[in-house]
Amino acid sequence: MTLRRWIAALMTAAVLAPGLAAAQGPAAKPDAKAQAPQATQAPQATQAAPPAQAAPQTAPPAAPAPKPPPTPISEQIKQIRAQLDQEKADLDQREQALTHHDLNKDDLALLRDGIDPVAERLRHVIDNLGPRLEAAKERLNQLGPKPKEGAEAPDVAQERAQREGGVAEIDETMRLARSLLVQSEQITDQISNRRRAAFTRALFERTDGLVSPNLYARAATSLPRDLKAAETALDDIVGQLGRNGTPLRLLVVALAIGVSVALYIARRHIAPRLGRRDAAKETAKAPSRRAKVLAAWRVVLAGAVPAVAGSFVVSFAITATDLVPDRFSTVAHGILMALAFVAVVEAVTDALLSPGKPDWRLVAMEDATAERLTRLVVGIAFVIAIGRTIEEFNEAIAVGLPVSIITRGIFAAVVTVVMAEGLRRFAARAETDEACLGPYVAAESSTSIGGPLRIVGWIVTAAVGLCALSGYIALSSFLIDQLVWTAIAVALLYLAITSADAFIGGTLQNDSRIATALQANTGLRKKSLNQIAVLMGGLVRVVLVTVAAVLLLATWGVDSTDIYASFRAAFFGFKVGDVTISLSTIVIALGLFILGLAISRVVKRWLENTYLPATDLEAGLRNSIATITGYIGFLVSLTVAFSYLGLSLEKITIVAGALSVGIGFGLQSIVNNFVSGLLLLWERPIRVGDLVVIGDNEGYVRRISVRSTEIQTFDRSAVIVPNSNLISGVVKNRVRGDRTGRVSITVNVLRNQDPVRAAELIVGCAKAHSDVLKEPPPRVVFRKIGDPFLEFELIAMITDVASQLKVQSDLNFAVFKTLSDEGLIPNLGPGASIVTVQGLEPVQDALGQIARAVVPAVAPPADPVTRSPAGGGERRRTPESVP
Repeated sequence: MTLRRWIAALMTAAVLAPGLAAAQGPAAKPDAKAQAPQATQAPQATQAAPPAQAAPQTAPPAAPAPKPPPTPISEQIKQIRAQLDQEKADLDQREQALTHHDLNKDDLALLRDGIDPVAERLRHVIDNLGPRLEAAKERLNQLGPKPKEGAEAPDVAQERAQREGGVAEIDETMRLARSLLVQSEQITDQISNRRRAAFTRALFERTDGLVSPNLYARAATSLPRDLKAAETALDDIVGQLGRNGTPLRLLVVALAIGVSVALYIARRHIAPRLGRRDAAKETAKAPSRRAKVLAAWRVVLAGAVPAVAGSFVVSFAITATDLVPDRFSTVAHGILMALAFVAVVEAVTDALLSPGKPDWRLVAMEDATAERLTRLVVGIAFVIAIGRTIEEFNEAIAVGLPVSIITRGIFAAVVTVVMAEGLRRFAARAETDEACLGPYVAAESSTSIGGPLRIVGWIVTAAVGLCALSGYIALSSFLIDQLVWTAIAVALLYLAITSADAFIGGTLQNDSRIATALQANTGLRKKSLNQIAVLMGGLVRVVLVTVAAVLLLATWGVDSTDIYASFRAAFFGFKVGDVTISLSTIVIALGLFILGLAISRVVKRWLENTYLPATDLEAGLRNSIATITGYIGFLVSLTVAFSYLGLSLEKITIVAGALSVGIGFGLQSIVNNFVSGLLLLWERPIRVGDLVVIGDNEGYVRRISVRSTEIQTFDRSAVIVPNSNLISGVVKNRVRGDRTGRVSITVNVLRNQDPVRAAELIVGCAKAHSDVLKEPPPRVVFRKIGDPFLEFELIAMITDVASQLKVQSDLNFAVFKTLSDEGLIPNLGPGASIVTVQGLEPVQDALGQIARAVVPAVAPPADPVTRSPAGGGERRRTPESVP
């Protein structure tokens, strides 16, 4: 029996085993379940033994308590157990099959295919049993702990036994499901390791190199057999063609070939017209980024789709008519796919590089560089197509290993020569440019093939050539395949990213119809649309790069199912030690937190703008209510997010306790301001809109948060004051009780005027002002009797302290005008001033003595120099100031 038949037998047994297990299950399960009640009843019998021994000494033995009946297994648990038995049988058979060491990659892939559905069903069982187990435990806990002394009531004991049995059966089923899930994951890891090891072993298998004479000697030895195999294959083709070559089938194949040729011809002549990259338009106006992208996609589709469709039509016709043997139909399919491959490579290269049409080129480079790179890429594609076709023919006729190694080695050597020649021409181009006359101008990195890219090309070329010469033929072929596949993937990725940027960014960031419609209908600003465009572009880039990475990893022996399992484990939960980290849970918790914040913002804005202004509450209290509502919404959102993450309040308390030391030392200032902010919002000694004086700053309170308070000064500056300064410092609140204020101005009146009359005039000016309160009435305080002025102070109470400066200015104007009109403040005239001279006491005494000596009988005239009331100097008055 071959290995494939043995695998098929195993799969048949896997299908039939669940039915046998289900048929035998009802007979075996009662025995297992009959032992469970006995195990649970054994401790009860042990506990009841001591009272029975002590009974003869104290009282007659009591009748034994009735044993609770065994708990029956629910029907749903029975069905789950039967399903788990089927899954266990399947996994055991797969694990047994892995013990064989001669499994190839196809056998391993067959064993790997059915594990993911099994693991998915096991996860579903675990997810369903989890809430049921928690509910059963909660019901059992409601009965309380079992009493240590004395017996329970029979009904309570029976209820406890039933609930314990329910918890036990759910827990056992859940443990079985978890163990089977671990088994499936282990089998998956074993298969993945076996496949990677086989891939690595085949990749680094060494044979005779191209320079080894032994290789050619072995090829010469097997050449007659290979020629005989080719002759036999030709006979098989002719024989099957003679048997199945009916006119109808030949006509079908001929029509398919005609359609394919027509599609290839259309691709050559019609595709450039569909691309619509005319030179006349280039000279008139440079195309936009979106126009370039659309033209590139038209070139790709018009150049690749007809070729692929033509190859598919011929391949389908050959398969349907059965004109050639099966082993040679693969050769025909290989030839057709090689032609389609060359066409796709040529179309993608033409779309990106646009040789001869620099204005339509997506990749910025010189036109000569684009033409050379296009020829190099298409040439490598032709060589690869020819080499793969020869390899398909060798496999079809089953040539010897030496001939196959020589064929693949020559193919790798030709690819090496083509790549080396292309890179040499790029280097020669750079040397020619530097040798031109005139000053040297460094070429920009965007206009030529840069040095790093050429270095990578030379490294890959050298690696392919050395592997072919040293005998690592499989590795050289693998490097060529990786080079081609990576180049195609990178080209398509670049085209896709450029398309996403052109369409998403161009649609939302520019003044397009869609952007204008979104702004008009949704109320979004242009800046918001630009941000959305950037985010969407970044998201699309991440998705495209991820897809490209998956496609590239697939060629390195990484199975797509393994990649999917890794992404699924990363998204839905993976364990680090005893901690389970789930990206999906984190994303959903973050979404709940953002949603809660949005709802709290909406409620807070509704309170601020709609509800609270309609009430009779003052502005400060309205601000406190709105602020506290926002903080409560934040805390509720944070609690909901933590609860979804599985962090209960107890765990949060533990974490807060662990961080209390750090908060006490390192964050004490923040905590102090936070607590002070809560006190300000609760006690409200300072409210929004109050006029306060803090140090050298005076202004209005605009906002109170939990950390700081914003005060707007009269010069429109915002002063941010920590809340701790407001609680522990000295703050002057001008509107704490009410908004009434006090205005005080100083007025000087000439000494020779009536002070009572002056006071009446000043009070009259204050009473005439509309903002001055009538009660208490304004009053004048006679402050000082000076020389030559009498000093008065006007004190008035005003309705609003915010108009203090305005009222003070108005009163100054009114008092000055009134006193000037009454002559109490004479007009000094231009240039007039009062000069006070001190230190003239000796001069005064000497002049007095001279006057008495010369005119002793005549009384001395009035001296303009008088002694000041303090006796410390003289004051000289101007003539206008003498009464």
